[in-house]
Formats: sequence, C-alpha cells, structure tokens
Amino acid sequence: MRNQRDDWGFGPGFPFGGKMWSGIFNTGGRGPRRRSQMFESGEVKFVILRLLKEKPRHGYEIIKALEEKMGGCYTPSAGTVYPTLQLLEDEGYIKAVDTDGKKVYHVTPEGERYLEEHRDLLDEILDRVRETVRDFTGGGIGEVQSAFAHLAAVTFKKAWRRGPDDPALKQVAEILRKAAAQIEEALAAGQQGGQPSTGGHPYPGGGAAGQA
Repeated sequence: MRNQRDDWGFGPGFPFGGKMWSGIFNTGGRGPRRRSQMFESGEVKFVILRLLKEKPRHGYEIIKALEEKMGGCYTPSAGTVYPTLQLLEDEGYIKAVDTDGKKVYHVTPEGERYLEEHRDLLDEILDRVRETVRDFTGGGIGEVQSAFAHLAAVTFKKAWRRGPDDPALKQVAEILRKAAAQIEEALAAGQQGGQPSTGGHPYPGGGAAGQA
C-alpha cells in the first residue's frame, strides 16, 4: 500500500488555504453537477472507515476530522455521517462503545480487512476528490480568491487601528456594500448571459478603497 499522508493530500495551503472554501461542497447548488455531491453514492463509508482506522472517534469528531483532512473544502452533514455509521455498524465493520456518555466508534477487524480489500478504491476516491477541488478552485475562482484575500488583508490591517467612531470606517463599510452589490449584479448577469452594468464607480466619490 502506498504511503498515505495524515492529511490525505489536503494539507495546509491546499489549494489556496482551505478555510476560504469551507462550505462550497455542503450546500445545494445548480449546474452541470451539484457541488454538494463531493462523494458518489456509497463512497463516504470508505472515507469514514479510513478515519476510524486512524483512531476511534464519536460522530462529531468524524465530521470535524473529515473537514480538517480536506483542508476545510468539505464538511459532511450529520444526515450523511450518522446513517453511514449505522450502516457500517450493521455490517459489522465498526462497533460503538459508550464512553463518557458518547458513542465512540471503533473499526473492527472485519472493517480493517474490508478497507484493505478496497484500498485501491479509496485511493481513487481521494485522488478524484483532490482533482475536483483543484478544478473548482483554479482559473477565475483562483483570481477571485486572490483578490478577496488582498482586500481582506488591506481592510483589516488598517481598519482595526482606527477608533470605533472614526468616520473612515463608515466610508469603508459603504464601499464594501456597494462592491458587494456590484458583485451580485455581475454574477447575475453572467448567469443570464448578459453584461453587468458599468455605470458608476463602486467607491464613493470614484476613489479607491485604499483612500478611505
């Protein structure tokens, strides 16, 4: 079996920093493929078994561990994790042990054998998921992430030094509200195949955000 990193290849910085993309694969969406469907049917159980092989965990720990393993790009819902745990328990691949009032799940010898028998499938699943995330976070989305990170850094680096009554903070807030409105307009126009309005500057007085 090939050497598998503890972070499953979704470590810090994958692909841009992880938490920036938290939630993109856990909510319903529309498009050629729903981005809520990180895994195909029946695949999550292999991933959960892999987590439990590392160490026993209770349900919430499994949710958080999977989010961490994937760099914040995916957070499974309780409605996905708990039924899968019940299925694995029914199949004899894991067992639940009451510990401090919580059900802590342990992989059984049968579960370890099952995981070993399907190790190539698990590798394929993780490879595909990594590719899916890279595809989504590349190109234009990568440019958006870079611009947003720069905006956040510039804004908060200077804004937190101002007093709560500094009038510049209200101006910055207004700049951000107008920018958000223009972003929504641009995205809506893109969905409809039109062009966003170019009238007016997003900043009060036509200035730049850094002038606030």
